[in-house]
Amino acid sequence: MSDTKHNVFTGGVVLITLGVLIFLSKSGSYSFAQTWPVLLIAIGVCTLIQSKLKDFGGWFITLAGAAFLFYEFHGFDVSKYSKYLLPGVLILLGIFVIIRRKK
Repeated sequence: MSDTKHNVFTGGVVLITLGVLIFLSKSGSYSFAQTWPVLLIAIGVCTLIQSKLKDFGGWFITLAGAAFLFYEFHGFDVSKYSKYLLPGVLILLGIFVIIRRKK
């Protein structure tokens, strides 16, 4: 797919997702404040589809959206684990760089 087709596909999916989320908010099912991470997940999934699951950024965006969505619905207390977040991200990033370097 060319870059233009990627942008059109991602833009279309984002617009559809945004429309569904606003519809759910207006119908009273869910508030937009709870469901906004679905937009991150949609963008990440589009990126992964277009890159055949090889884009680290797509994985990161998708997982970040899933984490935010989990937090919104289950009230996960991030402050308890925030001191481990930066070291964990750095360790995972280092592993990714090493694995990517070998290829």
